[in-house]
Amino acid sequence: MTFTNVVNITNVSDGTRSRTRRLTVLPHNSVHMSGSTEGDLTKTGMALKHDREWDYELDRIVEAIEERDASKVGLQFPEGLKRRGPKVADDLREVAPDDVTFMLSGQPCYGACDLDTYLMRRTDVFVHFGHTPMKESDSIVYVPLFSNVDPFPIMEDALAEELTAPEEDADVGLVTTAQHMNRFEEMTDWLEERGYEVHTRRGDDRLTKEGQVLGCNYASADIDAEQVLYVGGGKFHPVGLAMEHPDKRVVIADPVNNAVSVAEHDQFLKQRYASVHKAMGAEKWGVIFCTKIGQGRWETAQEIVENNENAYLITMDEVTPDRLRNFDMDAFVNTGCPRITTDDGPRFHKPMLTPGEYEAAIGEKPLDSIEFDTFHDTW
Repeated sequence: MTFTNVVNITNVSDGTRSRTRRLTVLPHNSVHMSGSTEGDLTKTGMALKHDREWDYELDRIVEAIEERDASKVGLQFPEGLKRRGPKVADDLREVAPDDVTFMLSGQPCYGACDLDTYLMRRTDVFVHFGHTPMKESDSIVYVPLFSNVDPFPIMEDALAEELTAPEEDADVGLVTTAQHMNRFEEMTDWLEERGYEVHTRRGDDRLTKEGQVLGCNYASADIDAEQVLYVGGGKFHPVGLAMEHPDKRVVIADPVNNAVSVAEHDQFLKQRYASVHKAMGAEKWGVIFCTKIGQGRWETAQEIVENNENAYLITMDEVTPDRLRNFDMDAFVNTGCPRITTDDGPRFHKPMLTPGEYEAAIGEKPLDSIEFDTFHDTW
């Protein structure tokens, strides 16, 4: 998941060891360098309009510090919340022992799969903010940053505007992100009280909670219902869900932007077909293996290289256009985070494909068989 820019913080409560921060989130309108946002999934999120409060769970962090007699503590934040890091460190300094050193991770962070393992190995307590565990670990304190935005008014609007009435189709799937998981049972009860039969599941081992979705994994939506209600901010997750489950109608109830819509994925498919077509004549392939702890698919990368004498394995932690520009390749296959390919694909100087799209490009499977690439392994 991706956090949008946040700009203002004030303390809401001043307990000695329990503090909550209020973040005012301003509208964020980013545009591709060409001026067009067509086909670029990074530009499908909506501008944020409402204040949000996050619980940084300082009590739990200090408790871990005391239990482990820690002297070095690492703090890792998602990209949009990095600027909040110094403020959180200041609060922790006030309530933690004087001899504790707090270190902020400067490594890129886009999900629970994106841990700063270097910092993690060199600290007594490592705190990862903004995501739920992809795999339980005694060495990591996960602080999911639950939102306090009330989801029920926008759910009411979704029922009135886009969801099929229960008397016509009572089956509905319910999914959300980590930030709203604290209200998931209430949301389920709310729908059932209005006559719906709510279908939910946990998904696979990459998902921590019932009904939770990630940007790379929508197994929780593999349920017996033709319509799915996504409750959460922006379109990043529901557009991915619509691509993974094109047979389902995905209704977005966005309590952050106070907006209801339906996830569309047609433009994504056009973009992906175009990339595969461009790569069909490629001779030299760069096969990317991502070294981030939760993003490596070694078997997939190795199989491609072993079966193509013109394929070359490239390892890197952060997959960016600049890092690949100096490689003399005709096309690339990304076996790391699927959203790098789908969201950032247009930014690369040569076609960037998923493993499934690669098979279509070399003629091993038909073009109309390509589908959204998902990630199901843990680290």
